[in-house]
Amino acid sequence: MKILVINGVNMNMLGLREPEKYGNLTLKDLEKELFAYSFELGIDIETYQSNHEGEIVEKIHSARDKYDGIVINAGAYTHTSVAIRDAISACEIPTVEVHMTNIYKREEFRHHSYIAPVCIGQISGFGTNSYKLGLKAIVNYIESL
Repeated sequence: MKILVINGVNMNMLGLREPEKYGNLTLKDLEKELFAYSFELGIDIETYQSNHEGEIVEKIHSARDKYDGIVINAGAYTHTSVAIRDAISACEIPTVEVHMTNIYKREEFRHHSYIAPVCIGQISGFGTNSYKLGLKAIVNYIESL
């Protein structure tokens, strides 16, 4: 089983940006944790990060027939991007939306996700564990098909 993990806008600033919310782990640290966890799950993962909406859309498009599932933290694009939403819908790959913080305890504009309606589920508020829970959820979902 192969899962694509996509990180969107500003996720490259992990460890620097608002450490009180996101912690001190860098994106590289997070990716190391996820690769280690993927071995526990017996799956292969690829990680990808971009600050550019169109590049994220292209990556989702190219995922078709390459990956069994997607775990995505689109960052702020979660609340603004119809393009990413439509790409997820078009690729027809099971997708889980994840967020390190609980988006429903933050500013009101973060309470709406354009992506959630085309995902099989959403996990938020558990820091880096949101990604691990997302990976486990997508694996369980795919195995149940």
